[in-house]
Amino acid sequence: QVFTFNTVEIKVQPSVKVRNGASLSIICHADISKSADFQLEYNFTIFKDRKPVFVAVSDTGDARYEIPVAKSSDTGDYECTVRADKKTKSSAPVLVWVTGMTKPILTADKTDALEGETVELRCELPEEQPPLRFCFRKIKTNSTPKETCVSEPYRNFSVLEISVEEGDHILQFDCFGSRNVKLQWENSVHSNKTLVTVREPFIKPTLIPMPSSNVTEGDQIQFECSTAVVKMEGIEIILQKNRTILNSVQDKRFLKYSTVATLEHSGEYLCKVEQGGASKTTKVNVVVSELFPKPTLIASMTKLDENKELTLGCSVNGFRRANFSIIRKNPTGDIPLRNSRTLAMRVNVNDTGSYTCKAEVKGIVKESKPVRINVYAPVSKPTLSVAGGLPEVVLGKPLQLICHSVMGTPPKTFTFYKGNEVKKVVTNDTYATFLDENIRLNDKRGYKCDARNNHSSGMRTSDVLNVTVIVPVRDASLGSVPYGEVEDGSETAFLCSVKEGSWPIHFQFFKRADRDVLMHEEREHADRAMWHKKTMKRQDAGTYYCIASNRANVDVRSHPITISVILAAWKKGVIAAFVLLIVAAAGALALWWFLRKKKKAKGPSMEMSGSALAANLTNEKLTRQPSDGDYYSGSGYIEDSENHMKSTDESKGPDLESAEVEYTEVEVSALDPHREIDSLPIHFPAPVQKGTETVYSEIRKANN
Repeated sequence: QVFTFNTVEIKVQPSVKVRNGASLSIICHADISKSADFQLEYNFTIFKDRKPVFVAVSDTGDARYEIPVAKSSDTGDYECTVRADKKTKSSAPVLVWVTGMTKPILTADKTDALEGETVELRCELPEEQPPLRFCFRKIKTNSTPKETCVSEPYRNFSVLEISVEEGDHILQFDCFGSRNVKLQWENSVHSNKTLVTVREPFIKPTLIPMPSSNVTEGDQIQFECSTAVVKMEGIEIILQKNRTILNSVQDKRFLKYSTVATLEHSGEYLCKVEQGGASKTTKVNVVVSELFPKPTLIASMTKLDENKELTLGCSVNGFRRANFSIIRKNPTGDIPLRNSRTLAMRVNVNDTGSYTCKAEVKGIVKESKPVRINVYAPVSKPTLSVAGGLPEVVLGKPLQLICHSVMGTPPKTFTFYKGNEVKKVVTNDTYATFLDENIRLNDKRGYKCDARNNHSSGMRTSDVLNVTVIVPVRDASLGSVPYGEVEDGSETAFLCSVKEGSWPIHFQFFKRADRDVLMHEEREHADRAMWHKKTMKRQDAGTYYCIASNRANVDVRSHPITISVILAAWKKGVIAAFVLLIVAAAGALALWWFLRKKKKAKGPSMEMSGSALAANLTNEKLTRQPSDGDYYSGSGYIEDSENHMKSTDESKGPDLESAEVEYTEVEVSALDPHREIDSLPIHFPAPVQKGTETVYSEIRKANN
């Protein structure tokens, strides 16, 4: 038994859009294909806005959801789902729109109200489903209705309180509902009308100015405000002028206010009566005529030097019979100077300030506009100084000057000059500043300033300030004599120099270490400094550098140099001589031992061969031929053979120590210990050195 769903669809009868109150049928139809004619059971579920509203079981492919009386709440998206033997299929949604809404019902909590009270209205759509919107309308005779709307997302009614205002006599209220369908608002018909009768809690107040609304300055003016009320409790009467409350009473229906009229009392007055939320007002306009104009204060001069005469006069145009007084204004209170029309006085700087005069007629006092009097003391000679203190500036840095004048009445005008050129003009109380940002080496360095105020004495000029321009140190270098290698114990001179910089210059010599060590420092009025280190030792070897600075406070470091301390030449000679002495002594000792041993072995044969040896020594030099590159050679002259032939008779004569000594030059090279040496008695008083050198040796003449 094989089957499959072809389609599932929603059908609406009579149509998808019907009027409110009509009948409506929602039909779900399933189109199915079967392999044979067998019975199936269908489970139908119809949804409205994804919420189930109808469920049915059928053995046919159709299910019908009947709505006998359609309402606007039945509007929505309908779809159905069919399930048969574990297979399920759903239809596409279909929008069903029930047009028109039921008529709302409006009720009021009262049909009779006083002005200022509120009426509570209730509008209800009992057959509709939220969310809904309710609009209430307040209808007055011969006026456009006032509409107020309230949204109700969770209920099908709304409650609103509406105030009863002044002038409301007979009011009508109605309402209507609306809903949103696919972003379109659909409104219901209007509800029934509800009638509310309005009564006044009090009548509109009356405001009467007395004696009239047109008065003259100095006249007494009185205001009376009254009303009639239904009940006295909570009644309040207020008198205002330009939002200023002049007087008020409570729980009374009558108010009075009186004052002496002045020009300031001209304007609009308002009487307001309030009770609860009700309020009524009455306005009246009052005009106060001028009794006399404001006085005028005249000064003989407004700017004058101290100790000068000042005259003040007060007058009223066209009105002479008045009481005058001249006053000096003060923040802590006015200071009366004289109850008179005029005032003459000799002034000082403390008299600077504002002055006015007052005139009084019939109790009306008027004051003139203030007159500013400035009394000036002359300025003192200004002083010009550099903001940093010392009259100097680093090349390329800005220079700030201060011009200060201790005495004199402000404001003061200060003028700065560089040479004879005006650089800046400043107005201030006691001092002024000037910043010269263009300092060059060849600038004019004479600055001055002058100060002046409004005193007739004119201006005062400062002394000329000469400013020193400091050139920062540049390009430091370090050298030494000798350079690089220094003998131990010798003197070394270090020279630190700079390319440019203002004197004096501070030179510092450092040796580099884990923490660089300051070795020497000095301040020189020159572009270089020399440090003589008398004795250099091995621990003085290392890297040296110098730092140069001046009043510009810029440290310039040189490139480092490295100093090596080597052994002194004389110490090398001592060591070499000592080594050669040891070698010569060892060689002489070895030679002496060898000759002594050989002499003992050949003593007798030496005598017998003495004549032959003497003859040979007469005819030739004693030589030693080289055999392997190292050699020993010498030349000498020995007496003739006759002296040697006497060896028999004279053999008993003096021994070898008494023989005559002859000196000869001998070339010495390293001795060969394996070579035989002729048995001559030779002595080397001087050490034999390496290489070929000339030494002097003794060759003793022997009888045998």
